[in-house]
Amino acid sequence: GRTRRPGKVDREIVRHSLDQLRIADLAKRSIGELSGGQQQRVFLARALAQEPHILLMDEPFTGVDAATQEATLELLDELHTRQVTVMISTHDLNLAAARFEQVLLLNRRVIAYGAAQDVFTAQALAQAFGGHVLMLPNGAALVDECCPPDEARSE
Repeated sequence: GRTRRPGKVDREIVRHSLDQLRIADLAKRSIGELSGGQQQRVFLARALAQEPHILLMDEPFTGVDAATQEATLELLDELHTRQVTVMISTHDLNLAAARFEQVLLLNRRVIAYGAAQDVFTAQALAQAFGGHVLMLPNGAALVDECCPPDEARSE
């Protein structure tokens, strides 16, 4: 079908998305010139410009520095207050427990879903990681990733 050129409203939405992520200075640069973290933020701004009701993100904090991670988390908090559903995948259990209301623990199937304190139990983590999890007194999980869970189960 025919496509239309972006109008003033479209440009304002894009500018707002870039400003939210503090990357307006990247607007004129080619995606290939950007670092991995900058690319992550550009892709997020692109998604935000679509004004989504649901935002799905795959490992959004991989390859970004701590400041970018915190800025992104603050933006996700803001999206939550605007009733945008945000779903992310992450291998960082501590981050998931600290920053998200609901977590889903998977390993080829759903193991547990709910509040982090109800999901990240020793039993559920053992199912997910093949018994290679040590729960520390502070609630953090120490995961031994020496071998895939399938190998651990075959011992």
